[in-house]
Amino acid sequence: MARDDLVKVEGTVTDVAAGGIYRVKLDMNQQELNAKLCGKMRRFSIKVLPGDRVTIGLSPYDLTHGLILYRNE
Repeated sequence: MARDDLVKVEGTVTDVAAGGIYRVKLDMNQQELNAKLCGKMRRFSIKVLPGDRVTIGLSPYDLTHGLILYRNE
């Protein structure tokens, strides 16, 4: 699935787990889900810490896992 097909939502990182997994709390419904960094963020060593605001791409088929696309300021 291409990045253009993902549903984009905003959220806040609440926890960093092992293996590059992040717990993110969504703004729209206060649901928590697991997310990982996209390839460009890993390639350019963009750091994401708890409390950071992020944009997440969700697959329409599985809304419990996401891909962190951007770290917002």
